[in-house]
Amino acid sequence: MGFIKEFKEFAVKGNVMDMAVGVIIGGAFGKIVSSLVDDILMPLIGKATGGVSFTDLFVNLGDGSYKTLAEAKEAGAAVFAYGQFIQNIVDFLIVAFCIFLMLKGINKMNRKKEEPAEPAAPAGPTQEELLAEIRDLLKNK
Repeated sequence: MGFIKEFKEFAVKGNVMDMAVGVIIGGAFGKIVSSLVDDILMPLIGKATGGVSFTDLFVNLGDGSYKTLAEAKEAGAAVFAYGQFIQNIVDFLIVAFCIFLMLKGINKMNRKKEEPAEPAAPAGPTQEELLAEIRDLLKNK
């Protein structure tokens, strides 16, 4: 019975719930970034490289000639499909950069919260007021 109670306490702690929310949001964020890469960035890069789609880049390791990767795979040819690898690297770099920017913003907000406010100047006479008071006392003597 103690094991179940411990597990229940662990499962409902804030850290586990925060992690679950983070995984769900991370999955959705990954879809957004994948769409950004697939639908916006890669076509622009393809246009800049003369219409080459990275996902269609391959080297035929067997006999025959194929115009597209899909055609080569359909024929059962042995291919070295390096284009998809390039695509995955670009995806990773963009996701990593977005996460870096997000964490940098979060850390900046946390630092602002943690910084103590400037201590208020102590109430009382300023140095000039004290000197004027001393001068006045010396004059009266």
